[in-house]
Amino acid sequence: MGTMMTAMTRSRRDHFEPSDADPQEQRRLRGHLEQIDYTAFVSNREVIPQVMGLGASHTEPAAFQRLAVAAASARARWIAEALRLTEQGHAVAPHDAERLAALRQVYEELSEAYEGLRRMVERGYLPYRAAEK
Repeated sequence: MGTMMTAMTRSRRDHFEPSDADPQEQRRLRGHLEQIDYTAFVSNREVIPQVMGLGASHTEPAAFQRLAVAAASARARWIAEALRLTEQGHAVAPHDAERLAALRQVYEELSEAYEGLRRMVERGYLPYRAAEK
C-alpha cells in the first residue's frame, strides 16, 4: 500500500496486490481495474475543463504564474505577520495566533491549488499550451 504526502495529511492509496494464486484470475482482475482507472481518467478529462470554463481551450502558462504569485504573496504575508507579532519579544495573543493561522491557511490552500492544477496537466486531464517564444 502506498502513501501520498500532502501539505497537511497523509492519504493511503490501495494498489493491486493479488491474493489469488491463479494467474488467469489475476489477469482478469487487472483488466477490470484498468477499465476502472481508464473510466476515471476519461471522466476527469471531460469534466475538469468544463467545470474550469476551458471547454476545448488549453491551460496557459499565465494560469500557473497567477497561482504561483498568489501563493508566494500569501506566504510572504503569513511570514511578515509572524515576524511583526514577535518583534517585541512578547507572547503572541490568542487572537493574533488565530489571524496568523488564517494567513497560513490561505497560503496552504493556494499552494495546494497550484499543485492540483499541475497534477491535472501532468495526468492529461487538462491540455496545456506552452508559451510561444
